[in-house]
Amino acid sequence: ERDACVDVIIPVYRGLGETRACIESVLHSRLRTRAQIIVINDASPELALAQYLRGLGGAVTVLENDANLGFVATVNRGMALHPERDVLLLNSDTVVANDWLDRLRECAWRDAGTGTVTPFSNNATICSYPRFCQDNALPDGLSVAELDALFRDTNRGASVVIPTAVGFCMYIRRDCLEQVGLFDVALFGRGYGEENEFCLRAARRGWRHLLCADTFVYH
Repeated sequence: ERDACVDVIIPVYRGLGETRACIESVLHSRLRTRAQIIVINDASPELALAQYLRGLGGAVTVLENDANLGFVATVNRGMALHPERDVLLLNSDTVVANDWLDRLRECAWRDAGTGTVTPFSNNATICSYPRFCQDNALPDGLSVAELDALFRDTNRGASVVIPTAVGFCMYIRRDCLEQVGLFDVALFGRGYGEENEFCLRAARRGWRHLLCADTFVYH
């Protein structure tokens, strides 16, 4: 039986300010979807960051790696926690807004063959806006929440097939994960490109990857 709760997995290594902004944006989201926020401290060398995470309390599940495992193994640890749940991988240098997760989940489950969903962002290679494959600034005078609301209202329910998800904010359906397996630690070690390889494995089994056009996440 699929659990309706989604695990939002945030691997953390450096950067107290960015990490704090990310976690607080998730905590302040107005969601209908039940979500468990799972922050994994990958043996951060920053004492202030570790202390901040330990002080987060009950709203966030904080796990600590005994040694630095790198992104791939850390994410795999998070994805293995609840084998009946969908997962959302979120970089610790992102900011989310409004009902972002509801829209990503709706996009993921609209069609039986969808394995992963990625939102628009200012800096997410093939999902970048307004300039493709570039690191864009936010448009003048618009907050993340205002820009996300614009995407929601303009592109409601719209999606585009893409060759691979982008790992900064990646929704993965559990049925896809079960069939395809976790990220390949042996191949990618510390990590970079692991989500592409996962998506190619998924595509070979007939799964599609979507850009969720009605959601914007700052990166």
